[in-house]
Formats: sequence, structure tokens, C-alpha cells
Amino acid sequence: MSRVGKIDMNALRSFQRDLNKLADEDAVNAFCEECAKELAARLLRKVIKRTPVGDYTKKIEVTAKCDSKHHKKGDTYTKKVNPSGKQGGTLRKGWTAKINHFGGVYVIEIINPVDYASYVEYGHRQTPGRYVPALGKQLKHRWVKGRFMLTISEQEIRESAPKILEDKVNKFLRSIFQ
Repeated sequence: MSRVGKIDMNALRSFQRDLNKLADEDAVNAFCEECAKELAARLLRKVIKRTPVGDYTKKIEVTAKCDSKHHKKGDTYTKKVNPSGKQGGTLRKGWTAKINHFGGVYVIEIINPVDYASYVEYGHRQTPGRYVPALGKQLKHRWVKGRFMLTISEQEIRESAPKILEDKVNKFLRSIFQ
């Protein structure tokens, strides 16, 4: 007859308590929400970084009136000025993230309420030859290519999400089973 080894009952009871912590629905939901928030923050950071900012400066030629550190009197040079006073960044500042929980699924919504966001994302048609006073130029191309800031960022996050979540799960399990 074979011999059975010794069993440490205290270690088994401790293991049972740790497993009961995993059964706590509130802790698991909090962990899942934390994971969703991290993925949303990473996606938002990538989208904001990839979003273009409008440049309203114009180059003008200036003649130096007196000698300075960089120019001599009478020299002509180009200088950037912003006559309209407008600043870009409205599209970049418009991005927000929202996390929704439906049953056992967490949904991350990335929203930009700026009215022209979809045109920058996917591209748009325009009429060549039309003069646009805001740009101070005539339009040249029929189609303006999209920048796909959200689409590309989402693909990158989808590729890196398994590794991110695996690391978070390992950290969570280590904190429970210590």
C-alpha cells in the first residue's frame, strides 16, 4: 500500500480564502473597470497625439529697420505672423473617453463632438478652384485624404491589448495569492 504525504491544512485554508476573494464580484468588477480605463486612456493618448492642429500663421517678408542680433539694416527676411489671432487645437482638445458596462461587457467609447472631426478622420470632397478666405487659397484637389487618427490608434491598441491585460491579470492574481 502506498503512503500519502503530509498535508498542511492551514495552507489549504489560506488558499481557500484567496479563492473566495476571486469570487467577490465587486472586486472583479472593479478590476475589469480598471483595465477598461487603462485601455481607454492609452487609446485616448494615441488619438490625441495623432490629431493634427490647425496652423494659421502666414509667412511675410520684412525689411530690417536697424541692426539686430540676427539681421543687418536693410536685410529682408521672412517672418511668421498670425494676423487672425486664431489658434488651432480645437479638434485635439475635443477628444473624450467614456466607458459603458453592459452585462459582462465593457465598451470604450471615444467621442469627439467637433463638427468636422469625421471629415478629418475619413477625408472629404471639395470643389477645385473655389477660393477659401479662411485659408487665403484656392482649392486644388477634389478629394482630401483622411488622417485616420482614431482608426489607426484603435488598431494599435487592439494589437497591444492582450499583453497589457495579461500583465494586469498577473499583477492582480499576485496581489490576491500573497
